[in-house]
Amino acid sequence: MEEGFELRIDEKLREEKESVLSTPIEAVDLEKVSSVEDLVEAFSGMSIQARNVGRCAKVFEGMLTDPDRPTILLGIAGPLIAAGLREVLRSLIVHNLVDVVVSTGAIIYQDIYQARGFKHYAGTPDADDSVLRDLLIDRIYDTYVDEEKFWETDCWIGRFADTLEERNYSSREFLSLLSGKIDDEKSILKTATEYGVPIFCPALNDSSIGIGLTEHYHRKVKDGRKGFTIDPIRDNYEISQIVYKSQATSAAYIAGGVPKNYINDSVVMTYIFGRDTGGHKYAFQLTTAQPTDGGLSGSTLSEATSWGKVSKKATRAMAFVEPSVSLPLVAAYAIKRGLGKNRSRLKLTWDGDILSSLKA
Repeated sequence: MEEGFELRIDEKLREEKESVLSTPIEAVDLEKVSSVEDLVEAFSGMSIQARNVGRCAKVFEGMLTDPDRPTILLGIAGPLIAAGLREVLRSLIVHNLVDVVVSTGAIIYQDIYQARGFKHYAGTPDADDSVLRDLLIDRIYDTYVDEEKFWETDCWIGRFADTLEERNYSSREFLSLLSGKIDDEKSILKTATEYGVPIFCPALNDSSIGIGLTEHYHRKVKDGRKGFTIDPIRDNYEISQIVYKSQATSAAYIAGGVPKNYINDSVVMTYIFGRDTGGHKYAFQLTTAQPTDGGLSGSTLSEATSWGKVSKKATRAMAFVEPSVSLPLVAAYAIKRGLGKNRSRLKLTWDGDILSSLKA
């Protein structure tokens, strides 16, 4: 650099520069970390995905402490129970951190599978899958399940369907009835019913629950009976009433898939009642899906704003961290802070497919 040269910036830009450079990154000090809550709090001052996990925890805290008491809809997808998150998911219900669950059928099925005494086993992604096939062992990345026990559970669900009145059911109503056959206190499905938290599975047929119900359907066809039917449009009607009757709504998306889109569409569907809710007041997502392929799972919450699904004024955050790592951190932050303790629980009263009452 030539002698005497110096960088110059006018005073207005200097003020803007000082504003932009006003918040230094804070290195995590493990000497001051004595709990998961402390660690997640420290993440907020860091950078990259640590900061994003911390931001998601803060968004969660906001929706849980908002005096408007937004109804919190939790969307769950991916191999969460296979990953070991069953008790974490259940704890969200027990500690009053969610009001409605929208799940893939696979997650609820694997909850039922474990509730019946069967297990997920440690495996390896490098396994010889042709050997596993001969052993009737199914692989979920580095986790194994027993296909014989899966088949037994499929048939158990089909036989339960045989006992039901021959009419249309929403997935919410069906799963609530099915929970009555579960004895495991650690079951997500059983716990949700006990606490009055509805579970919707809008793509129930795309799971082993759907396989069991297909067996039931086959028997009813052979016997010439009308049988039991899951009505997905009734699902739409029921969840849209929850959103319509809520003072405000918030969304927590764990992974993406159908549950994420369904929670977002539940906002759009309220137009049938003549109301624009304005979109979710808060939203956060923990995922590894990326926005660059244009798919729904990785689409940003800002993109959802263009559809009216997330409010223009929403407090929102996304952390691109696989949920087996990120969800326990965010959940522990909320639980250890007792964020659900002073929050009233929702009581939903159904008259068939009509939500006759939603009260806190």
